[in-house]
Amino acid sequence: MQLTGAEIVIECLKEQGVDTVFGYPGGAILNVYDELYKHSDEITHILTSHEQGAAHAADGYARATGKVGVCFATSGPGATNLVTGIATAYMDSIPVVAITCNVGVALLGKDSFQEIDIAGITMPITKHNYIVKDVNDLADTIRKAFVIAQTGRPGPVLIDIPKDVTANKTEYVPEKITSVQPSEDICREDLDHALAMIRDSRKPYIFVGGGAVLSGASKELYEFVKKVDAPVTDSLMGKGAFPGTDDLYTGMLGMHGTKTSNYGVSECDLLIVLGARFSDRVTGNAKKFASHAKILQFDVDAAEMNKNVLIDEGVIGDLKVVLSQINKELEQQDHAEWITKIRDYKEKYPLTYHPEGLTGPYVVEEIYRQTEGKAIIVTEVGQNQMWAAQFYKYTEPRTLLTSGGLGTMGYGLGASLGAKMGRPDKVVVNVAGDGCFRMNMNEIATAVRHNIPIIQVVVNNHVLGMVRQWQDLFYGQRYSATVLNDAVDFVKLAEAMGAAGFRATSREEFQEIFAKALQLGKPVVIDCQIDSDEKVWPMVAPGAAISEAFDEHDLNNK
Repeated sequence: MQLTGAEIVIECLKEQGVDTVFGYPGGAILNVYDELYKHSDEITHILTSHEQGAAHAADGYARATGKVGVCFATSGPGATNLVTGIATAYMDSIPVVAITCNVGVALLGKDSFQEIDIAGITMPITKHNYIVKDVNDLADTIRKAFVIAQTGRPGPVLIDIPKDVTANKTEYVPEKITSVQPSEDICREDLDHALAMIRDSRKPYIFVGGGAVLSGASKELYEFVKKVDAPVTDSLMGKGAFPGTDDLYTGMLGMHGTKTSNYGVSECDLLIVLGARFSDRVTGNAKKFASHAKILQFDVDAAEMNKNVLIDEGVIGDLKVVLSQINKELEQQDHAEWITKIRDYKEKYPLTYHPEGLTGPYVVEEIYRQTEGKAIIVTEVGQNQMWAAQFYKYTEPRTLLTSGGLGTMGYGLGASLGAKMGRPDKVVVNVAGDGCFRMNMNEIATAVRHNIPIIQVVVNNHVLGMVRQWQDLFYGQRYSATVLNDAVDFVKLAEAMGAAGFRATSREEFQEIFAKALQLGKPVVIDCQIDSDEKVWPMVAPGAAISEAFDEHDLNNK
């Protein structure tokens, strides 16, 4: 069967079960888009307003579904506009395949119109990338890209295809694709050491990271927690892997984690780390992190062992496989005295916020109440992100989608479009600050164009909230370039792009508006006016130990 390169691209996507692609066309990728047009009944294309939105949408689709997200872009600026989205996926280990097209092979390296070495640019932010100069290599390259994106620690892969390769023909042989399965090969000696450490511990704490979500290990994790009989904390990326409503759950760890989790991890004698990478936002001062504990780390990526924090023992392997094995061999443990102490901390140090007026935490709690905790929550970055992590209780994996590693402002709206396309059965809410929303708010037009009924909540304090919080606490209240108090009207903006727009200035207004948004079945923007000086509490100062977490009450008592 003789096919062009463009036809091979589409046939290979169909082989992989791809049903949705996010992208933006241009001259170099025209052949692929022409072929996509002929298969529009099999593959839905979402035309975003900007290529960055396409990359974030592919990422959101992957996070929400567990499948590989796919985005398209043309050469030059089309390709470079994907870079932030690719880097976002790379930092959070999200399986995305980005397909770009370039100038013809003969024009490569000659500063041709809209030519860029996108493979060179993205080398540090992809698991692997390719430039395919021979159409005979194209099908195998695409198939390899999907395997690499999903194998071991997931991540993005880029394929760059010169335009003449998309036009050239070769023999295409269809293949039946089998799903990528995790390796069952776990070092027996490492497992034995892990089991011994767990059995010897009197004050264990379990720290859950994004690897627990990516490996689909929620069931095994729940069984493991109950067998170890230990309190559980998580990272931003780990939310939902273990239910946030469970009695053993103590809230997030780190800079804006709960005092309970920060104090408990600082006092435990064994920290069991499941698919987490010891980010600086989690550890605070790494030299003082969990200083009374032995550290046992389970991770699929050997490079994460002893990278940021020195550990005592590690087990390398897929978390679902590792926990399955340990659950078979571990006897029921009993740590009643330790758990009672941690429960006392939970009662003594609950998350609180100001009891009056419209606030970020109130907005998130009301979203939780009205969605009954069953929505997919997407966030931007900053205060909005932390409030969404603190005050919404995640009981299932893949229900909090957020840029954890790169901290990408402008991520959430594109990601929410991808999430809704991948999970149309779910209510999808993007929680944003006004600073983040401004960055890629053009994707509201995409939501309207394709009738993707996401709910965009803007927690609008007219400042860059998290940066202002740091300026307030550590920079002598010098608010350099963080005030956004201008004439931009998000309600009019939403209406101008064809969405429904509402403004809430009180709790009662937000309750009523959000209930209406849930019923409208169309893209909605809700502008929530909150105070400029509202802060995220608790907090750990930069360079401090997590045991030094403080809140507004502590600050006022100083």
